[in-house]
Amino acid sequence: MGKAALERFLLRARRAVRLKGTVNMLVTSSAELRALNRQFLGKNTATDVLSFPPAEMRVREWKSFAGDVAISADIARDNAQRLGHSLAEEIKILALHGVLHLAGFDHERDNGEMARKEVRLRQKFKLPVALLEREAPAPAKKANRRRRAR
Repeated sequence: MGKAALERFLLRARRAVRLKGTVNMLVTSSAELRALNRQFLGKNTATDVLSFPPAEMRVREWKSFAGDVAISADIARDNAQRLGHSLAEEIKILALHGVLHLAGFDHERDNGEMARKEVRLRQKFKLPVALLEREAPAPAKKANRRRRAR
């Protein structure tokens, strides 16, 4: 995916979540994502996407900045191959995930709100199912229990 296409997608994603300001996007190696994850989150593992909202001081200096998103091209490529869609689509999926984080969503604490929003937006943008959706366990079916009369 070219730079212009990614910028157009980021604009659409920002508008969809009402995120004001520019987003810097870095598409790089897993080694770089691992280094960023270790440096900023204390986790010594590679990951597919990281989001960095602006520091308070930077916001005052540059109010039109929404934050940074870093994507592992290596993991995106692997996910795309495993899920049967293009690398460009996977980068858009990960970019959308990062933009949602910059907009204040947090899938670790929001009881599924971010996941539901992400599914709706992927459908709106005609993006395929993401890895998390395919790996998520199916909801348990309630057993049809009838009490026996004694």
